[in-house]
Amino acid sequence: MEDRNRQRRRRNTQMWLAIGAIVLVILLIVWLTEADLWGDTDVNAITSLLGA
Repeated sequence: MEDRNRQRRRRNTQMWLAIGAIVLVILLIVWLTEADLWGDTDVNAITSLLGA
């Protein structure tokens, strides 16, 4: 009985970790896409600091 609860808890934890990782990847893609569309990326600031 205890072993089943442990397996169920581990499966639920892995599921929530996977869902969280997917949400973070989606948010990152949306954030980078929005920054690229607005032309407000930090890459431009870094290249202007380097004088390129």
